[in-house]
Amino acid sequence: MSQKEIQRKSLDNQEFLKLRGATEKISEALARRLNKHLNVLRPLFIPRRLLGTFVKSGTPEEVAGSDKAFAELQERYAAIAQKPFGLPTKLQAPLAPIPNQLEAVPFQYPLRFADSQDKYVTITSPCRWVLSYHTECSLPRLKAMLDGSEARQQEEMKQSLIHHLCMVIFLDRFPALAELIEDLRYKVETTVLEDLGGLPVVTLRAPVDTFLPPDDFILQVTQLSGIPAFQEIINLETVNNLADPLRDSLKGLLA
Repeated sequence: MSQKEIQRKSLDNQEFLKLRGATEKISEALARRLNKHLNVLRPLFIPRRLLGTFVKSGTPEEVAGSDKAFAELQERYAAIAQKPFGLPTKLQAPLAPIPNQLEAVPFQYPLRFADSQDKYVTITSPCRWVLSYHTECSLPRLKAMLDGSEARQQEEMKQSLIHHLCMVIFLDRFPALAELIEDLRYKVETTVLEDLGGLPVVTLRAPVDTFLPPDDFILQVTQLSGIPAFQEIINLETVNNLADPLRDSLKGLLA
């Protein structure tokens, strides 16, 4: 979901408080569900299955196609490393170890207001996450290093980019794994983060729709809280009307 795609709905303060409470409960339940799924799926995401001896590992082994995977990683990394991150564009093999630990963090994006492109709030999705290998340099930290609010740590920035790019390439090279995740009712997408120099990341979306109130309502709430951040609101109608993709596909065979 982006600023241009998100649905807008007007609501009063009482409706907002009720829906915000429901959104938080559903969001927490969805996050717990996702983490359980990722713990089960983790053995399928071993980084050396993709990169072989191009990444340091306790059990190094040659993997067919790893040279092509590393070449793609190098190409994608070089496209964003220098600008805006100021990092050397060349990767040296073998890469530092990539932990076989999956991490899903809530998807965030800036909402800019029509009257001022300099004024924005950070919007968080309650049912969409960025999937990557664990990194000490989270996306919020990466953004903070770019805007100067945190000192740049080149090695941490480099590892963060590699861990996100490897996940994109991994699911592209193993499409059956992406299909398995979609069978768990997550929509798997590659999303480009323009505020991070066009960094592509894997996002997972639960089958629940969300919306935002008008800009003036969001401004009012954020001014009262003193925090320039807001969360999308879950449309409860979609919770009540969740579809069953398997049922629908089987019924389609009989139509």
